[in-house]
Amino acid sequence: MGLFGQAKDLYKLQKKAKQIKEDLKNLHIEAEVEGIKVVINAEQDVQDVFIPEEMLKPEKQEKLQNALKSVFNKAIKKAQEVAAERMRDMMGDLGMNMPGAEGELPAA
Repeated sequence: MGLFGQAKDLYKLQKKAKQIKEDLKNLHIEAEVEGIKVVINAEQDVQDVFIPEEMLKPEKQEKLQNALKSVFNKAIKKAQEVAAERMRDMMGDLGMNMPGAEGELPAA
């Protein structure tokens, strides 16, 4: 492939990546643990947090802290999975194969 073809492919990749980034900003992912709900976008920016009044009692502090860690980790993991899937799809659309794109791990 010539230099022009490579530049054209790079432009397509940049354009597609920019579109995916915009899509990820607008894709909201919700996670819930112990009644605490967190909404983040697929870029992992927190959009909303809901904590039931019951969890705000002083005697529930440790439970609240643990639940917050769990719910944020759960939401972040979901967001990472969604973003990775979108990137695999983009690479596939451009005819580029990523290791593990088909759910298989690359050989060690």
